[in-house]
Amino acid sequence: MEKRVVITGMGALTPIGNNVEEFWKGIKEGKCGIDEITYFDTSKFKVKLAGELKQYNPEDYFDRRDAKRNDRFSQYAIVAAREAWKDSKLDKETENMERVGVIIGSGIGGIATLEKDNQSYFEKGPDRVSPMYIPMTVVNMAAGNVAIDLGAKGESICVVTACGTGTHSIGEAFRNIKHGYSDVIIAGGTEASITPTGIAGFMNLKALSQATDKTRASIPFDKERSGFIMGEGAGVLILEELEHAKQRGAKIYAEIVGYGASSDAYHITSPAPGGEGGARAMKLAMQEANVKPEEITYINAHGTSTHLNDSCETSAIKMALGDASKKVMVSSTKGNTAHCLAAAGAVEAIACVKAIEDSFVPPTINYKVKDEECDLDVVPNVGRNVEIKYALSNSLGFGGHNSSILIKKYEGE
Repeated sequence: MEKRVVITGMGALTPIGNNVEEFWKGIKEGKCGIDEITYFDTSKFKVKLAGELKQYNPEDYFDRRDAKRNDRFSQYAIVAAREAWKDSKLDKETENMERVGVIIGSGIGGIATLEKDNQSYFEKGPDRVSPMYIPMTVVNMAAGNVAIDLGAKGESICVVTACGTGTHSIGEAFRNIKHGYSDVIIAGGTEASITPTGIAGFMNLKALSQATDKTRASIPFDKERSGFIMGEGAGVLILEELEHAKQRGAKIYAEIVGYGASSDAYHITSPAPGGEGGARAMKLAMQEANVKPEEITYINAHGTSTHLNDSCETSAIKMALGDASKKVMVSSTKGNTAHCLAAAGAVEAIACVKAIEDSFVPPTINYKVKDEECDLDVVPNVGRNVEIKYALSNSLGFGGHNSSILIKKYEGE
C-alpha cells in the first residue's frame, strides 16, 4: 500500500537569511542578497557579483576542530539539517533511527578545499596535502556528515544532478517513503562554490552575468537578462510518512503529492528546444498526483536569468499546462537568492511550502523589461496574497536533468 508523505520540518541557509524565518521574511520583503564578491580578489575577473551568505561564522555552529575538518558545503548542510530536525520535533531517543534516512546532494562538493590543497601540492609537494583532503571534498560527505551528526541510520545517499540536485533529492525521498522503505528522510541540497575556479569556470562557459548593478544582475524572465549570478547555501526538509507524523502529533506544513523526473538527452548545458524535457517532468508530477493543470496556482520556476533557460522554461510550462498556463502564477526567487546550484531546488521547495502556509505568492524581483518570449504571469516585483492549494517547483540541471515536485496544502483529511 502506498504511503502519503508530508513535510514536518525545514531548515535553510541562504544569501537573504541564515534560517527559514529570515529567508522567508526576505522573500516577502523583496530583499536581494546579491552583492560584490568578498571571498576573494575579483580584480582579474569579469564577474564581480554573487549571492554570499551574510554573517555566517562556522564557529557559531561548530567547535574549531570540526569547522576546520568540514568544507563549507558540508557545514551548510549540517546547519540546515539541524534546524529542520529541531523544527520537526523528532526525538532521537524515541525514534527508530534505522528508519530515518538522508538524501542530500551537492553539485560540486568541496571545491574550496580542492583549490587550497591543489595549490599546496603544486607549491610544496605531496606531503603537504591535507589528510582530510578526500573526506572534505567528496560530494557524498554532506549526506554522510548529516547522518553522523543527527544519528540517522537508514538509507544515506547523495543525488548529484547539478542544479536539479535539491529537487531530485526531495523527489527521491518522497518515493522512498511512499513505497515504505523509510519513515523519515532528511532531504535537500547544499553548495559552496563561490570560489575563484568556481566563478572562473562558469564565467568562461558564458553562463554568468557580468552586470555590476546588483538590482539588474539576476533578473529572471526580463528581456535584459544576461546570465545567472552564483549563490550558495543549503536547504533541508524533513519528509515523513503521514501516519507516523500524526501518531507523534507533528506539525504538518504541507504534503508532497507528485514528482516528475526526465532527461533531455540533448546537450551538456543547453535545455532541449521548446523545453520538452522540463514539460515532461511537470506532466509526470501532475499525473502521479492526479492533478489537473488548472488546479495549480503557483509555479516556482527554475528561472535562472539566462536567455535559454527562461525562454525554454516558459515554453515548457505552456506545453505542460496548456491553456492553464495563461492563469498560473510563475515566479523565480533567484532574484533574491541568486542561483544556489544544488541547494536551489531545496530552498525553493521551502519557498513553496511557506507560500502555501501564508497564502502569499513570491514575486520575481528587479523585473523591468517584458520579454515576449517569457509571456507568462511572472508576478513582477510585488507578491500577491492568494490562497494556494497546489504549487509546483521546477529545477533543471546541466546535462539535461529535469525535476519537478508538486506540493499540496495539507487539509487534514
